[in-house]
Amino acid sequence: MSTTRIKVTADGPYLVSGAVPLRRMVVAVNDRGEVCAWRDDRVYAVEHNYALCRCGRSANAPFCDGSHVRLGFDGAERARRKPYLDLARRFRGPTLELTDAVELCASARFCDRAGGTWRLTHRSDDPEARQTAIQEAADCPAGRLVVWDRSGRPIEPVLEPSIGLVVDAPLDVSGPLWVRGGIPIEATDGYVYEIRNRVTLCRCGKSRNMPFCDGSHLRFGFRAGDELPE
Repeated sequence: MSTTRIKVTADGPYLVSGAVPLRRMVVAVNDRGEVCAWRDDRVYAVEHNYALCRCGRSANAPFCDGSHVRLGFDGAERARRKPYLDLARRFRGPTLELTDAVELCASARFCDRAGGTWRLTHRSDDPEARQTAIQEAADCPAGRLVVWDRSGRPIEPVLEPSIGLVVDAPLDVSGPLWVRGGIPIEATDGYVYEIRNRVTLCRCGKSRNMPFCDGSHLRFGFRAGDELPE
């Protein structure tokens, strides 16, 4: 059984256990301004157990400084407790199938390049379109998009258990926590959400799909302290 875990506390921080690596991951664009890649920007020194802010107001971001108490933060969880496939629509192409759970979207925009993942899936008999569709889905931090081969096997990137602090440099905002590699996430009442390779947790404090990100950091122009790179 995994020793890593993220515990959502009642109106408080995420408690991370198991010495989970923490790094800053920056959204990068190509010369056409299209979101196209992740840049691994910084690795944080962490303890075996640590607490990450989820109210969005810590002066010690990304770590909790107790601001949630002063603010009277409401972090009530509202996410539906359904497996990913029960939330997702299916799109079938010649060599790939795409599943899409819209309510998990973290607005990272990797799915927009080259006509979009949906169109590329429908053109997946073309090797270049197929490979781009696979890459775009793999780069989706929230796991909203998953591509599957004709045998029904998901085509997933190999991700070590770790947490990425998403920085959307093109839009000058801080993004969600990118939970990678199948780390269990435990709700305040002890319920364990479906364990997945890629999910995103809200850290701006504004998501309507708590504890998961719904892109609210863009609407509110969230910036986590001095975290954004120069």
